[in-house]
Amino acid sequence: MKLKKWIKAASIRAIKTMAQTAAATIGTSAMISEISWKIVISSSITAGVLSILTSLAGLPEIKE
Repeated sequence: MKLKKWIKAASIRAIKTMAQTAAATIGTSAMISEISWKIVISSSITAGVLSILTSLAGLPEIKE
C-alpha cells in the first residue's frame, strides 16, 4: 500500500515538474527566437526523470 502511495505522489510531482519545465523552456525560447519543440520535450522528460530520482530520497507529501 505504501508503494502505491509513493508511486502516485512521485508521479504527480514528476508531471508538475515536467509542466513547469516546459512552460519555462517555451517562455525562454520565445524570447530568444523560435520555439524548438524537440528541446522543450527533451528538457521536460529529463526534468521528470530527475524528479523521480529525487523522490527516491523521500517525499514530504507522504506521511510515514
